[in-house]
Amino acid sequence: MAKKPNHVRWIIAFAVVAFLGVMVYSSFQETRQRYEVCMTYKGASHCATAAGSDYNQAVRSAQEIDCEFLARGRDETMVCLDASPTSVRSVK
Repeated sequence: MAKKPNHVRWIIAFAVVAFLGVMVYSSFQETRQRYEVCMTYKGASHCATAAGSDYNQAVRSAQEIDCEFLARGRDETMVCLDASPTSVRSVK
């Protein structure tokens, strides 16, 4: 097997470090918004906190958590997810 020149090794090392940097940066961007969302369904209520890259993603994720606890079955879960949250609060 032929030896690779040093400049090729440096390019490969730089590419690996750049890739890892992009992965770390993008994973922090995914969770920059945190919200506590409370849902009420059939007289019961539940509050959950979720994070996302923006308001809509974080709130929807928290709604899904709430509806998992409040609804029974797929049909009730869909109805619960269509309802508006009782409250939404930004969490730092």
